[in-house]
Order: sequence, then C-alpha cells, then structure tokens
Amino acid sequence: MSTQDAARLLVRTLEAEGVEYVFGIPGEENIHFVDALNDSPIRYILVRHEQGAAFMAEIYGRLTGKAGVASATLGPGAINLQLGVADATTNSTPVVAISAQVGLDRIYKESHQIVDLVSLFRPITKWSELAPRAEALPEMVRKAFKTAQTERPGAVYLAIPEDVESAEVSADLVPLPVNVVRAQEPSASQIARAADVIALARRPVVLAGHGATRARASDALVHFSERLGLLVATTFNGKGVFPDDHRNALGAVGFMRHDYVNFGFDEADVLVAVGYELQEFDPVKINPNADKKIIHIHQSPAEVDDHYPVEVGIQGDVSRSLRALADSVHRRFDVNGTDRSPAPAHHHPTDELRSTGQKIRRMLQEELAEGATEDGHPLSPRRIIADVRAAMGRSDIVLADTGAVKMWMARMYPTYEPNTLLVSNGLSSMGFSVPGAIAAKLAHPERRVLAATGDGAFLMNSQELETAVRENIPITVLIWDDSAYGLIEWKMDLDLGRSSNIRFGNPDFVRYAESFGARGYRVESAAELLPTLRKALADDAVSVITVPVDYSHNLQLTDKLGDLTGPF
Repeated sequence: MSTQDAARLLVRTLEAEGVEYVFGIPGEENIHFVDALNDSPIRYILVRHEQGAAFMAEIYGRLTGKAGVASATLGPGAINLQLGVADATTNSTPVVAISAQVGLDRIYKESHQIVDLVSLFRPITKWSELAPRAEALPEMVRKAFKTAQTERPGAVYLAIPEDVESAEVSADLVPLPVNVVRAQEPSASQIARAADVIALARRPVVLAGHGATRARASDALVHFSERLGLLVATTFNGKGVFPDDHRNALGAVGFMRHDYVNFGFDEADVLVAVGYELQEFDPVKINPNADKKIIHIHQSPAEVDDHYPVEVGIQGDVSRSLRALADSVHRRFDVNGTDRSPAPAHHHPTDELRSTGQKIRRMLQEELAEGATEDGHPLSPRRIIADVRAAMGRSDIVLADTGAVKMWMARMYPTYEPNTLLVSNGLSSMGFSVPGAIAAKLAHPERRVLAATGDGAFLMNSQELETAVRENIPITVLIWDDSAYGLIEWKMDLDLGRSSNIRFGNPDFVRYAESFGARGYRVESAAELLPTLRKALADDAVSVITVPVDYSHNLQLTDKLGDLTGPF
C-alpha cells in the first residue's frame, strides 16, 4: 500500500481550504508540518511571538472572510496564541489555530510540557479538539474551517499530537470537498411583521454593526436608508459599512460618554439593528429604558439582553432582508416622523427633513476641521486624526489599537468603505495593530496600511517590525507618544480625580525602528506630521513615525460632552 506523510496530508487539506498564509513559529513537535509547507504554495510567515501570529490570522480573516491560520508548537507556544484567538472569537472573526501536542504515547500521564490545551482553548473558541489519529485529519480540518467561517464566525483550535503529525497514512486519503453555505432567504412573515412595526413608528433609526460588514451589505444598507429616509449609525466595528459622507449618516456610537450620535437615538421609538452584536456596544447606552422596539436583522439570532428587547427578528441574508423590507414599507420618514407619501427609489429627503443627521455630522466635521488648524506641540488628538485622514485614501486601511487612540479614532475618523478602520471592540486587546497591519497588507497589497497605536500597545508586539522588514511587507506605524497608558489615566481622572501607576519610559523610537531595518521619523512640530505621513505611506518600506500627543484634550472632550443636554 502506498503511503503519504500525515504532515503532507495536513498541508493538502489547508490547500483545499484556499489557505494562502500560515502565521507561526515552528517547534520541535511540528517540524514535519513546517517542512511540508516548503513544497506548498502556502506561504509560511515566521513571526517573533505567537501572539503576533494569532493577531495576524485574525485580521486576515476579518478582511477576507476566510479563516486565517495561526500555528504554534505545544505548551507555551500554543498558550501564547490564546489572546489573539480569544480576540477573534469575541470580534466574530474566523481563525483556525493549530498547535502541536505531546504524543499519544504519553498524553495520558504526567510528562514534559503536557498541558490540557483542548480544555484551555474550549472557552475561547467555537470548537476545540485533538486529532486522535492521522486518518481523522481530512474530516477535522474541514470541520474546523466550516465551524470557523459559519455565522457567527469565530476561532477554532486543533491540537495535533507529535506522533500523529509524523505518522504515515494511506495515499488514498484526500481532503474533503469544501461545501459552501448558501445565503438564507428571510422569512416573508417576519418581513411583514417588521414592516408593520416600521409603518407605525414615529422616529425609527438604523444601527449597523460588524455583522453587516461581514455580510457585505453596504449597498443594500444605503438603498434601505435612501428608500425609507432613515438615518444610519454604526458601531465602532461597523464603521465604513455606511459611508460617513452620506447625507443620512449619523456617525458611530461607542464612546465612553453620551456623544453627539447618541442624541440621534434618544427620541427614537424603533431601532432597526442590522448585523449588530451586543459585544460591540452595550445596548443600555442607546436604550436605557428598554422601551424601544427593536427589529433585529442578522444572519444569526440575537443575544438576550434586558435592554435589547427584540420585537421582530429577521434571520437570513442581510442584503436580501434589507431589500425585502424596503419593498414592504410604504412610508418615508423625516426627522420628525412625519408620514410622507410613497416616493420612487431615487427620492431624497429635503435638507430640512435631514436636519438631525446634518447637525450631528456638522458638529463632528467642525471638530475635525478645528483639529486641522491646531498647531500645538505635543499635537492634539484632533490634529493627528485630521492629518491621518488627509493622508489616507478612501479604501486605505487604518488599524487603531486599543487605548485612547481607539476612542479618538473610532469617534472622529471618517470612513467611507467597510473594514477601513479596524478596532478590537469585542475583547479590546492591546497590541494587535502592528501584527494586524502586516496581515492587512498581505490581504490587500494594493492598499496602504497604517497602524495607529499608543506607545504602550506598540511595545507589546513591536518585535513584529522585524517580521515586516524580513518579509518585505511595507506598513506604516504611527505611535501616539505620551509615555503613559493614556486611556487608563483618562478613566482614573474622570472617576477618581487623580491617576497613578500609569507612567513609564520609552526607548528612542526612531533608533529602535532603525535597529530592525525600518525607517524612523520623529515629528517635531504639527506642520511636520502630514508630509511625514505622506512620505512614509508612499515609500515601499516599513516606517515608524513617533508623534507626541497632548492628552489634556481627553478631559476637555468628556467635560464638553458631559455638559451637553442635546445639540439642538
């Protein structure tokens, strides 16, 4: 009987799933797998920490919809994958994490490097399992990818014992065919019920989340908004699924205080939630009295929450659901809920009728415009955001790391296409942006990619600069430098009136970047930032820009928002 290596069979199963990259670090127990990849079109991206590999797999999965693959050895290597794996699951992103495990001949007893990895990964994945024999690999890999990629997507984990990976199996074993889940038609009766709710509504508002982005529902969402004359807000993870320069755009909700956008929800009686998931944003902040009727449109059922009382749930293809609902509602709305006569699809509400969204958008636009003229040094967050927006194209990708950077960027950075501003809003992990930027550039080499990160988050995975340089993956990293954990300081100052244990020292970031073979820039005045950004983004190189930031603007912002009782 002719045979094949189990490691080669594993690689063939990954090829059948369309895998382009495996991000990881090899270990003694998976050398056969790593070696087999040398004869495969799959590109192995050697990283400098397994956490970086998991974040790369996550961002690749988020941008492509195909599960990103992270690989590690057993024990500590596998455990290092866990933060990125948990981040992927909480951000509804498909990832397949594969690690080695000790051989079956000793897994049942106390032995070197034995940890029950399957049990460790089970709470943070959709499926976690050990391959008991090499012959199971085709079925288990197919199940792993199907589970990871099916709504709601998330991470899965597969442990492969050392003696399984090095086994010989029949040459007749081949990968299983990839079966694609077809889009589900929405229920006609649920569409009718939702249409009745909207028909009786006084002021409905749309909230679009990450699920709308995954469903590629931007066009249908714009059509729905225009057809009914409804304002659309997004979550931080949903930014870009509805363009911020559209006349019906309301902005993004998710800031720590009652922001301008929240006022658009205060008088709403019906929320049309499109692809919204509760991990993105606590519904109590837009439905504090739990008195709004909610129409939940998603590919998966809604989570249960006291402040998310679903009146009608429409489960199915998001775009088809939106178009069917738009066709079934024969009302058009203005900001006061006035019933308007049916109008054709090209009907546009008057400026007066769009005044709510216009006023909110104008307030955010004025903040950004004012920021562009602020010339202090250290720079204001608004100046940094204004210059980043001026430097980036509409389809270019920014990853805003967790911290004060995320709060400022997600609140103010205008987006026009899905997945052009990426944040972690499920687990809110620090340190994902630099490794994530590498994966983003691999997923979209035609786009420019910028990692916007605080100095604290940067140093958590800054070693991946070497990966980007070695693999010739051009990215730009913009460090907001305040020598502190700025968001924690902000929260302490707000709640306690003082802060402690948040300040630290930094290396010379320019020399640090250059030591990896990257280019380093230090912004010495506000006027230098935009030209430096443009130069770095235009270069076919890995670049690091450090810009000192003045976070005294943090409390100024929250004080201002706290004084607002309504913008109108």
